[in-house]
Amino acid sequence: MAALIFFTIIAFSLAMAFYVNRQAKKADVADFLVGGRSFGVIILFFLAVGEIYSVATVIGLPGSIYAKGVNYGIWFMAFLLLIYPVGYYLAPRIWRAGKQYDAMTAPDLFKGRFASRPLELVVALLYLLFLVPWAQMQFQGLIVALNALGYEIPPSIAVIIAGGIAYLYVSISGVKAPAMIAVLKDILLFGAIIGVGLAAFHKLGGVGPLFEAARDKGASIAYGSDAEVVFSMSTIVFQSLAFYCLPFMITILFTSKSEAGIKRAKRFMPLYMLMFPFLIAAAYYAMVALPELPSPNHAFIATAIDVLPSWAIGFVAAGAALSGLILISVISLTVGGIFTRNIVSNVPLASQKRLSQMVIIAYLIISMILTVVLPSLMLNLMNTAYAGFGQMLPGLLAILFFKRATTAGVLAGLLVGVAAVFAMYFGELSVYSLNIGLVAVLLNATTVFVVSLLTQPGNARVSANAA
Repeated sequence: MAALIFFTIIAFSLAMAFYVNRQAKKADVADFLVGGRSFGVIILFFLAVGEIYSVATVIGLPGSIYAKGVNYGIWFMAFLLLIYPVGYYLAPRIWRAGKQYDAMTAPDLFKGRFASRPLELVVALLYLLFLVPWAQMQFQGLIVALNALGYEIPPSIAVIIAGGIAYLYVSISGVKAPAMIAVLKDILLFGAIIGVGLAAFHKLGGVGPLFEAARDKGASIAYGSDAEVVFSMSTIVFQSLAFYCLPFMITILFTSKSEAGIKRAKRFMPLYMLMFPFLIAAAYYAMVALPELPSPNHAFIATAIDVLPSWAIGFVAAGAALSGLILISVISLTVGGIFTRNIVSNVPLASQKRLSQMVIIAYLIISMILTVVLPSLMLNLMNTAYAGFGQMLPGLLAILFFKRATTAGVLAGLLVGVAAVFAMYFGELSVYSLNIGLVAVLLNATTVFVVSLLTQPGNARVSANAA
């Protein structure tokens, strides 16, 4: 029964994608990549929160609490609480800049503001580098969700199924299909999380007994040292600022019909924090009742299987799977747009959609192969990806606020920041236990300021007159 429900929901999501395709403008690349900049508040809300609360949240948060303790949950919730006010301030300004420069990708902002092909190319290449492992994280969550149905599906088969469905979503009607399916996903996902959490509370006698039992298993909020506190706090600050440098988040912002629509959507996004007590309940239940799980990533799904009737597992697995499929779809669409508009130059607008579809196929195939064949490479790239994306922050802030920033300054800062990320990660270097991304972005911003000061157009004229 669970498998029947699961595949019925997935089939229904594909039917939704085909229905949306009837309203799509078939040859319009703006319609394909950013929905023709036509999304209202409700659709934008569901699509944006879908990128925040993906399968990595549903699978990863309970799994990390199960394996690493409550501190991880505190970090994650604090990070999410901060991205809302940051987004309320930054997101409308990013949309405004996108409108001004007719941008459909994050590198388009740099191209429009600085009119520099080398800078555009470096930004685009770095974005593609750090996007490679991002889909892998979703694929891993999807493997867990599919195995919840009682089938030991080989990872290679699971990622092929997931990649094929994700491609169908975006190839049919671009970003509009994931946007519509996000509504279905959120209904399923929110219901599944609350259902599992309530069932976990009920099975162990209520909120108090569950939390007391988890405490006896070692679930307490305690940092082992001052260094852990510094790292945690610096990570929260850095990631909340870097979140809106993620290229697929920027693409989603470009889908909005208006700046005011983004602000209205942002006001209601904190309501999704209501799911976290129930995710924590699932993690605590697994700690107490299921202490010998083969992998921490199974904590949420294993709890669902233990506390819910078998037919309900189909809804839980479908919600988790759709959350990953939507994010993979939007990431793939972002990759296609960046390659078509920023890596390959002078592609006619009429050809950009078709080329994007071809690039999406290639990206999904590469991601699937690397997920199965080279998981250690993917782990290293994933560990540096967020820090790498964050190095776009000084350049993005320069586009939005600092008109005296120069192309040379932004390019130099970006290269310094990314080099610092790799040097600190692979060299296992620590600067006062701060998050390496934050240290790198401070070096990056300093470089942007100094080099921009030295390369102001007036400086060249002064030097010429002195000669």
